[in-house]
Amino acid sequence: MAASTAGGSAEPDGQPNGRRLFWASALGSVGVVFGDIGTSPLYAFKESVAALGRDGEVANRTEVFGVISLMLWSLLIVVFLKYVVLLMRLDNRGEGGTLSLMALLQRALGKRPLALLVMGICGAGLFYGDALLTPAISVLSAVEGLTVIPAFEGWIDPLIVPLALIILTGLFLVQRRGTGVVGAWFGPICLVWFLTLGGLGVYRLIGEPTILAAISPHHAIQFMTSHSVLAFVVLGSVFLTVTGAEALYADMGHFGRKPVTAAWTALVLPSLALNYLGQGALVLRHPETIENPFFMMAPQVLQGPLVLLATMATVIASQAVITGAFSLTRQAIQLGLLPRLNIVNTSEQHQGQIYIPQVNYLLLAGVVALVLGFRTSSGLAAAYGISVSGEMIISTLLAFIAIQRVWGRKLWQAGLIVLPFLLVELVFLASNLLKLFQGGYLTLLIAGAIAITMWTWVRGSRLLSERSSKGVPLEAVMDSLRVSPPHTVSGTAVFLTQDPAAAPAAFLHNLKHNKVLHETIVVLTVRADEQPRVADEDKIEITEVRPGVKRMTISYGFMETPNISRSLSIARKRGLWSHDIMSTSFFLSRRSLLPDSKTGMPIWQDHLFIFLARNASHASEFFRVPTSRVVELGTQMLI
Repeated sequence: MAASTAGGSAEPDGQPNGRRLFWASALGSVGVVFGDIGTSPLYAFKESVAALGRDGEVANRTEVFGVISLMLWSLLIVVFLKYVVLLMRLDNRGEGGTLSLMALLQRALGKRPLALLVMGICGAGLFYGDALLTPAISVLSAVEGLTVIPAFEGWIDPLIVPLALIILTGLFLVQRRGTGVVGAWFGPICLVWFLTLGGLGVYRLIGEPTILAAISPHHAIQFMTSHSVLAFVVLGSVFLTVTGAEALYADMGHFGRKPVTAAWTALVLPSLALNYLGQGALVLRHPETIENPFFMMAPQVLQGPLVLLATMATVIASQAVITGAFSLTRQAIQLGLLPRLNIVNTSEQHQGQIYIPQVNYLLLAGVVALVLGFRTSSGLAAAYGISVSGEMIISTLLAFIAIQRVWGRKLWQAGLIVLPFLLVELVFLASNLLKLFQGGYLTLLIAGAIAITMWTWVRGSRLLSERSSKGVPLEAVMDSLRVSPPHTVSGTAVFLTQDPAAAPAAFLHNLKHNKVLHETIVVLTVRADEQPRVADEDKIEITEVRPGVKRMTISYGFMETPNISRSLSIARKRGLWSHDIMSTSFFLSRRSLLPDSKTGMPIWQDHLFIFLARNASHASEFFRVPTSRVVELGTQMLI
C-alpha cells in the first residue's frame, strides 16, 4: 500500500506527536482505503436512475427520492454498521481482510476445515475479479467526463477508449518503481477530491433543498414497496454505492482502525452523502442532466478541472486496488494457496510496498481486455457488483464463525448480529445476478479460474507433502552413518526442507552422489505463521539433534516476505548462529514433477499443478538466499 503506518500506536493520542501521527495516518487512509468507494459517485447514481428505464428522464420526484434514500442507507448499513462497527473489530493482530480473517479462525480452531478453506479461496478469487473491474470502470467513467465539456462535443467520443487505455497502461507500467514518491500525494489529492464532492453537493442542494428529505428511510421503503420488480432491478445499480467498502477492512492494518474510522466519519461519509443528495437535487431541477449528473453538477467553467481531478482520483483508486492485489497475493503465497512468485520490495522503509511482476501484467492484460470489450463505464457497470457482493457475503459468514470462536458468543447471538447484513447482501447479490448475461458472468469466470488454481495448488501441495512425509527419519539416517561414516569436509551445509523430521532429499542425494558429510549440518524449515508478522526475537528456533547436526525453523507472518539471509544475520547478532553466511552452502532440492492419474487428482489438475510449479519463483530467489552459495540437486516425483 501507499503507507504502512499503524496509526497512532506509537504514542498516546493525547500527546502532540501522537495526534500528528494519528491524523497523518487518517490522511494516508483517505488516499488508499477510500479511493474505490470515493469514485463511486462518478457512475453509481447515473446507473441507478438509468435502471428505471425512463429513456433519459426521471418520471417523478418519488423515484429520485427513493433511489437517493436507498443509496444513503446502503452506505450506513453496509459500510458503517458492518465494516466500521463490526468487521474492523475482528482483526488479526491489527490486520484485516478475507485471508487474514481466515488465518485468525484457523488459529482459533486449531485447524483449517475444508469449509473455511473454500470460503477463503472463493473470497480471494472474487477480490481478483474486483481488482480487474475497478481500474477499468473508474478510469473510463472519469475520461467520459470530457464528453460534457462543450469544446470537446462531437469529436472526443472516439478518443475515450484510447485515452483510458493510455492512462491504465501507464499506471501498470510504473508499478515496478513503487508508490513511495507518488504515494505521498495520494492523501492530499483525495482530500481535495472528497472536499470537492461535498462542495458540489452543497452547491446543488442550495437550489433544491427538498432532496434532504431523502435522508429518511421511509422513502427507500416506499420505493421498494411501490415498484416491486423494478426496485429489485435498481438495487443492482444502487449497490455500486458501496463497492470498495471491503477496503476499509482489508487495508486497516496499514493505518490502524481508529484513523480509518475517523477519516470515514469526519470526511468520507459526509462528502459522499452530500454529493449523492446534490446529484438528486440537480436531476430534480434539471432532468436533462441525467446523462452525466456528476460532471454537470459543476459550473461549466469548472468542468474541465473536475475531469482532471476525477481522473487523478480514479488513478489513485486503481493504484490502491492493484497494491491490494499484490498484498493479497503475498498473503495467499504465505498461507499455501498459491505457488511462490517473485516479490520485489520497492521501499526500504515500508514492508507493505511490494511489486509482483506476474500479477501486475496479468491484471494489465485483463483490464485492457475489459476496456476493449465493454468500451463504456455503463457497459462495465453490468459486470460490476457480483464479485463485490459475493465477497461481502463470504466476509459475513466468516464473521459469524469469528463471533462465536473468537468473541465467545453463543450461536443465536452471532446469528442475530450477522443476519441483517447477510439478508441485505443476499438481496444485492440476487439483484446483481440479473446482470449475469450482460457481463456479470465475467467476474464469476475470473473468480472461478482463480479459485480452481488455488484449490489445485493446495491439493497438489498436500499430495507432495504426504509423499515427502514418508521419507526416512533424519535420526535414522544419522544412526546408519555411524556404521560406515562418509568423508567429513569442513564448513556448514544448510538443507531446506518442508518436513523437519525427515531427512531432506537434497541431503540424501548429496550423500549418495558426493559421498561427503559436512562438519556442521543444518536442516532448515521455513514456516508460514497464522499471524500477520512474527517479531525478530521469535522468528528463529534452533535445536541440536546431535553434535554437528541442528534443526532450525524460521517463521514468517503471512504479511511478510521471507528473507533467510536477513534472518540469519539477526540470529548471528543474537548469538544463535555463528557461521558466516557467505561461507555456508545451501542445498536445495529441485523436483521434476510427472503427471500420474492414480495419485488423487484428475489428470488435468496434475498438468495444471505441474505448470504452476514450473513457473513458480526459484526457491533461492524467493527465500533470499545468496545465489552464489546455492547447490541444487534434482529429483523426480509423480503427482
